Amino acid sequence: MEKQNEGVEVIENGNDTLLRKTDAALFAWPWKNLGNYKYLLYGPFLAKFIHSMNWKESMEDIWCLHILILCALRGLVHQLWSTYSNMLYLNRTRRMSQQGIDYQQIDNEWDWDNFLILQAIVGSFVYLNFPPLANLPLWDVRGLISCLILHIGISEPLFYWMHRLLHSSHLFPLYHWHHHESKITHPFTAGHATFLEHLLLCVVIGIPTLGTAFLGYGSISIMYSYILAFDFLRCLGHSNVEIIPHSLYQRFPLLRYVIYCPTYHSLHHQEMKTNFCLFMPLYDMLGNTLNTASWSLHKEISSRTNERAPDFVFLAHIVDIMSSMHAPFLFRSFSSVPFSTRLFLLPMWPFAFVVVLTMWLKTKTFLFSFYNIRGRLNQTWIVPRAGFQYFLPFAVEGINKLIEEAILRADRIGVKVISLAALNKNESLNGGGTLFVDKHPNLRVRVVHGNTLTAAVILNEIPRDVNEVFLTGATSKLGRAIALYLARRRVRVLMLTKSTERFMKIQREAPVECQKYLVQATNCKEAKQCKTWIIGKWSTPREQSWAPSGTHFYQFVVPPIIPFRRDCTYGKLAAMRLPKDVTGLGTCEYTMGRGIVHACHAGGLVHLLEGWTHHEVGAIDVDQIDVVWEAALKHGLKPLYNSS
Repeated sequence: MEKQNEGVEVIENGNDTLLRKTDAALFAWPWKNLGNYKYLLYGPFLAKFIHSMNWKESMEDIWCLHILILCALRGLVHQLWSTYSNMLYLNRTRRMSQQGIDYQQIDNEWDWDNFLILQAIVGSFVYLNFPPLANLPLWDVRGLISCLILHIGISEPLFYWMHRLLHSSHLFPLYHWHHHESKITHPFTAGHATFLEHLLLCVVIGIPTLGTAFLGYGSISIMYSYILAFDFLRCLGHSNVEIIPHSLYQRFPLLRYVIYCPTYHSLHHQEMKTNFCLFMPLYDMLGNTLNTASWSLHKEISSRTNERAPDFVFLAHIVDIMSSMHAPFLFRSFSSVPFSTRLFLLPMWPFAFVVVLTMWLKTKTFLFSFYNIRGRLNQTWIVPRAGFQYFLPFAVEGINKLIEEAILRADRIGVKVISLAALNKNESLNGGGTLFVDKHPNLRVRVVHGNTLTAAVILNEIPRDVNEVFLTGATSKLGRAIALYLARRRVRVLMLTKSTERFMKIQREAPVECQKYLVQATNCKEAKQCKTWIIGKWSTPREQSWAPSGTHFYQFVVPPIIPFRRDCTYGKLAAMRLPKDVTGLGTCEYTMGRGIVHACHAGGLVHLLEGWTHHEVGAIDVDQIDVVWEAALKHGLKPLYNSS
């Protein structure tokens, strides 16, 4: 997509070139430029209700509270549908489109809730012009029948013909293309449309609700029930997950013309020439626009039990309680940007903590996210354990069991490579994956810790003119490999460790002429003249204080250290940018930016793309560091920083 001139977008579609206008009348939302300040538009409703409650004798402005409650409930309906739609571990076999939603679609749908503000404002105008609406009874059974008649007899056919008109060659390039730019439907797609289209939708919703009230049968219950049911069904149709069993349509054949299913509406988004109805396929049948493949496709998807096996699995875990909420099935927009602590997360921390503890009791590894690259399906699975649990002695056996079950499951379904993330490959936990490979020597899936590429990324970030570094976590897998590699480059390495035995063991691994470049340090004070620190173990403010001003901290510790020193610079965790031909990626990996993954994730991906058949577990082969680095670059992975 490229901009040809102001207000016109040029889109190549096969051999056709379409001009889609963005400056048509009533295309943009009036509060488009307000950003999150748009929510202040709800302020007058709250202020008017508070004023009525405290300074007026009657509650004549109770309608303001009803509007606010209704908007909150409608937002909750969309959020709950979004949560379910993104719970891949529950619904992956019943998804219409097996492609993932990428960052571009998420950004396009970012302001999906604009229509709630619009309808709140429209509702206020209606109440102010028709005061009797503020005195509706709680319930009137006649209103239910009246509302259904008005919906079926007027709203359904009205929407059907408006929808067909919006697909005309004149109006589609002006307005409705905006809704259809979302290639994969999602509950938030239901709200993603232009200002004009939602004004028309206000009419569709208003006919049954206001019509019932003007007939004298209106009630508060009808207002709430109809509007929430309307949103529920809109989200259902855009959910991309089939939840209606085919057996229900078989038992009640006429039901398929009374209420649509997600498969039915997904065909409209795929072909755009059929299935125009609001909720009732009856009108598509009457208008001769019913897609004949709707019911056979519905049967196929609703009955599907098998799923495509991934080629690659990245086996991650929860870092901490706060970051556990950085998940697409909780907050899709939030999970599409790098994790950082936000104020809105704080009230939910206790609930998240309870959930994490509950998962400890009975939860298995589950599917979290996925993306595709060059015809290969890559998935992220989550071990339902938080970082602090890996350091509890009594939890070690249970964690290893979960990891082992994930590896065996991957082997059973045909996964080619499984990469262990962060603490899942902890040396004290399972020897960097050695435990599983030794226990199951006939594994077909390749188990990879990815630390070889992690070491390569860190080493290639260090400038070539550096002649001395200070290394913490020096006797770990990564620390050992980094020390030996730098010693070969004739770089003096101050290795922080109090164990002379472990230091000497590593030093003896270096070539004789390079051993003198490895020096044992027993405390951080010994590095007070060194301006290059490589952090592989958590560093306290006191320890960081020994670094001279201008020091740069490289790090491979999870979670990353807190940057206490303002006169120093801090690198991020070792990471690489994925190739440009990755598709369906819409989730950020912890604090990584969009399209960026931890180096151990990238290492497993390189293992897959290269077709290597060996396991990468245990100690890092220093001789392979450059080999893996060159392979990563060959396949289009990009370093975020390098020594040049």
